[in-house]
Amino acid sequence: ISYCIYINVFYYLLLIFHLSERRQAEAARIREKYPDRIPFVIYSNVLFVCHECRYLVPADLTVGQFVYVVRKRIKLSAEKAIFIFVKNILPPTAAMMSAIYEENKDEDGFLYMTYSGENTFGAF
Repeated sequence: ISYCIYINVFYYLLLIFHLSERRQAEAARIREKYPDRIPFVIYSNVLFVCHECRYLVPADLTVGQFVYVVRKRIKLSAEKAIFIFVKNILPPTAAMMSAIYEENKDEDGFLYMTYSGENTFGAF
């Protein structure tokens, strides 16, 4: 499942204007159809542009493995670092996505994450 959301402003619009019941129904439908997958929305924290912001990932995927997937999807160059946040907290790279989901999922059934980065060899 992939949708285009270009800047994090749209994340807030999604939460504000998209009906909660509709999001809950969508998350429930996804979890019923794919019980071994975690539905979540990831959005950019300004430095990058996210073209595919809704994902379904295996529940047994670690945060570190997920970061690798995101790096490849956004075609991030080797000299740039990426950081994934859940509720403004950097989750442990060894944590399972299923554990992160259960601890931090929104009331609508989705897990919301942000990502940002920095240049590892100096300023942008």
